[in-house]
Amino acid sequence: MLRKAILLFLFCFLWIGPATTLPQPLKIDDIPRVMERFFAFHIETKELDTTVVRRCVKLYIEQFDSEKAYFLDREVAPYLNMSEQKATAILHRLQQYDYSDFFTLNGLMQDAVVRAQALRVYIAKQLIQSRDGNATSLPPAQYAQGEDELVQRQKNRMVRFYQFHQSRTNLDAPDRKAKVYELFEKRAQRIENNYLFLTADGLPMDRGRIENLLSLRILKSFAKSLDTHTSFFSPEEAYEMRTSLEKQFEGVGVVLSEGIDGVMIADLIKGSPAELSGQIKVNDLLVEIDGVPTAQASFEEILDMLKKKDKGEITLGFKRVEAMNENFFRVPLRKRPIVMNEERLQTSYEQFGDGIIGKISLYSFYENSDGISSEKDIKDAIRSFREKGNLIGLILDLRENSGGFLSQAVKVAGLFVSNGVIVISKYGKGEVHYLRNIVSRSYYNGPLVVLTSKMSASASEIVAQALQDYGVGLIVGDQRTFGKGSIQYQTVTDEKAEVFFKVTVGRYYTVSGKSTQIDGVIADIVVPSSYAPYKIGEKYLEYPLPPDHVEAAYIDPLTDLDEKTRRLFQMRYLPFTQRVVTYWKRMLPALKQNSAYRMAHDANFQLLLKKQDAVSARLNTLPPNTIDEQFQVGKEDLQMGEAVNVVKDMILIEAQNEAGGELRTGSD
Repeated sequence: MLRKAILLFLFCFLWIGPATTLPQPLKIDDIPRVMERFFAFHIETKELDTTVVRRCVKLYIEQFDSEKAYFLDREVAPYLNMSEQKATAILHRLQQYDYSDFFTLNGLMQDAVVRAQALRVYIAKQLIQSRDGNATSLPPAQYAQGEDELVQRQKNRMVRFYQFHQSRTNLDAPDRKAKVYELFEKRAQRIENNYLFLTADGLPMDRGRIENLLSLRILKSFAKSLDTHTSFFSPEEAYEMRTSLEKQFEGVGVVLSEGIDGVMIADLIKGSPAELSGQIKVNDLLVEIDGVPTAQASFEEILDMLKKKDKGEITLGFKRVEAMNENFFRVPLRKRPIVMNEERLQTSYEQFGDGIIGKISLYSFYENSDGISSEKDIKDAIRSFREKGNLIGLILDLRENSGGFLSQAVKVAGLFVSNGVIVISKYGKGEVHYLRNIVSRSYYNGPLVVLTSKMSASASEIVAQALQDYGVGLIVGDQRTFGKGSIQYQTVTDEKAEVFFKVTVGRYYTVSGKSTQIDGVIADIVVPSSYAPYKIGEKYLEYPLPPDHVEAAYIDPLTDLDEKTRRLFQMRYLPFTQRVVTYWKRMLPALKQNSAYRMAHDANFQLLLKKQDAVSARLNTLPPNTIDEQFQVGKEDLQMGEAVNVVKDMILIEAQNEAGGELRTGSD
């Protein structure tokens, strides 16, 4: 899964979806109107002040130079170490709708780009002639003090890019080595041209496109300055997010990447027209679209050629190199709705005693208008387990789950508890709402482990904390989860929205009144994941909201309901609410002792822990919330193995206690 997450950043996922009508390009005059919406929604910040100004300017710079490879320290210091007088002056200009400070910054960025491009010409010649290259493994924490340091930072980027491609293709020949640096330059200039206001052909952009880019960057920095989870998105970014949330899109199902030999197939979506054709393979080169050669087209132009196809059928031409022979072939494909089954969940099971232990890995909380949802998929998985045997134990794996729809989190948690509050939400003006499960019986109530990691966030934390609060399951995994306990209002899922953004409007709490903000969900039994050595979590992000708590709601107050609905709930809902199960908490000391003993006497697990300690020492200077693939240790899923062992212990303890007359029941 980690490798899969990293590939998401390396490859361009091309769904070849239908041409959509995008919102009108942004204008500078749109900025105040959008900011007013942010302030109206945001839980805390309601107007511009010097704090927002300082954050915004800093983020505007970092948006351009996140790797600190373009600017010298002396160039950005006046903006990053801003005096109160200067911050006040910028604030006054912004209040007058004067964004000239950002335009000035963009001029500095253009100068930095021109300098970097000149440096890379010199660096590339050196690297092509040299037999090897060395790069610092960790990105710098500060901006470069001088030009020599700036040269080294650009060189580091190029060497790391070369090393990545060297591990995947033969680069022994000098001309192929040169192609790697040519590809790096193409990719770098693709981003840099947007700051130079040049098209992919190197021609000046028109005024409207320039204004759109400037407005987009300013709004992105303004949004992020309010808190770490408030964001503004381009229409293209919103489309990708919408696809991820709904797990469905219309297209042909090819995943493209740009390599040194051209644009190639990086993957095929399972069940898509491309995969079902049986003719296309990974690493095939895309050389033609509907008879038009693509050799001279840029990557963006190829993407545009594919995305602009309004008709249902498209013919792609490919070149395949096999046994020193090049074969050219064409494949006609017709777009159709594709469901991303592999991105939804995965299931497996193993026999134990007279039954089976089911394992469900859920990667997000999704829902779409065609009836696909995480709740339905989990119910189907549990039903499938029961068809295979007596389901006596279950593991819900949320280690790679970073969130999704809040409503789905409530429904998934509701599969394991009966009537009761799952989430309490509190908004900017103090109003409190309760999200409830109103199904009077659970779908599964046997031994349950929720497997978590530092990467489990947002909706996955709601489910884990709620099940822990009610005592129906045990949390096994990293010491704590990510720690995102805030609620965002978003326009991303509205295809017809005028602009796309998400803004933090509130905090959520589970039935105990606990917030997962910053602290996350604390594991009942600590079994470290591959993420354990890393500094991952909300507390490492910039501008996170502080944590707090509310009154517990094990006895639902029903205060957010109208009088008629309240009376109905008092009769048909309150008598059947889920009581707290204390059974597993009482058994926890024995379960923890058993788990600790197994890990202490498992040679593989001890080796893993030693390697993770070594990784922790090497990652002291790695920026928080950064994962470097080269530092990953261990391939065997020892954490899942121990989670299964914990479930087995739970099954045995329950059987022994039932034989002795002790039943697992709820209590007030």
